[in-house]
Amino acid sequence: MPLITLFSAPKPFTNPHIGLIQRNALASWQALGPDVAVALVGDEPGIAEAAAEFGFTHLPQVAVSALGTPLISSIFALGRGLNDSPYLAYVNADILLFADFVDCTRRVGAELERFLMVGRRWNLRVEEALRFEPEGQAALKQKLRAEGRLHARAGSDYFIFPRTCFVQIPDFTVGRAGWDNWMIYHARAQGWPVVDASSDLQIIHQDHDYSHLPDGQQHYRLPETGENVRLAGGWRTIFVLDDASHQLRNGKLSAFPLSWKKFWREVQHYPLLKWHNYALTQILFTLFHPKRAWGEFWKKRAFAEASKEA
Repeated sequence: MPLITLFSAPKPFTNPHIGLIQRNALASWQALGPDVAVALVGDEPGIAEAAAEFGFTHLPQVAVSALGTPLISSIFALGRGLNDSPYLAYVNADILLFADFVDCTRRVGAELERFLMVGRRWNLRVEEALRFEPEGQAALKQKLRAEGRLHARAGSDYFIFPRTCFVQIPDFTVGRAGWDNWMIYHARAQGWPVVDASSDLQIIHQDHDYSHLPDGQQHYRLPETGENVRLAGGWRTIFVLDDASHQLRNGKLSAFPLSWKKFWREVQHYPLLKWHNYALTQILFTLFHPKRAWGEFWKKRAFAEASKEA
């Protein structure tokens, strides 16, 4: 039995650059070996062929939204049903992984019964097919040191957790904002440690444009993002990596470092996490961040108008 079942819902392979970087990602997953079973979810063009080429399982019967976008709830259910591996992982299909993906899972799993492991990514422009034997990985790491850019601490591109966690998930749409932040919020609300593994688990996001999305808009501008936020429970559930409770650094698991910024974030979130009191958390947010609260008000109106037009 594999240690981890990794599942993902790739974009269509019709765009040459998207196809290239997704095939690179799949090659890196294949190189992880027998500890990781991989399932590709969806019936977008090219997914079945890619699954067959790399020896992965193809799960095409995914539920979709009214606009035809795959639902996170269905993706997770399909991945969960593939086997009985102790750990599950959702990873975006443009992410390159290395052996530390497995190593960090073993390390955290040895100490925690329930958890969510997330982390930052490195952004890198990739225009060629990559190789993942030792020499190819060394060349890629050298390119990353020279050209890579560390992404902001917002959201995550991978989620690793025991199969006892996240059994029920709202019908979020994949590729839209909000649902990844909800993963962090929900784990914290359930009392599960959220482990920021950014220091020890290095992942690479291959840069791409947004031509695969409606009108080429970025995901946070689409109406389905507004619906994701609504399903999550509102804007106060949009947690980021700074809301992690623990960190993995140099192979050691410890509490997330306390700072004044972290302290006030915890104060702001306390009513929501401990009492499930959204209204009080909103009041605290408005007191702490009046300009952002005003901006959110207008953003909500814009999403509402976009949803009506859709």
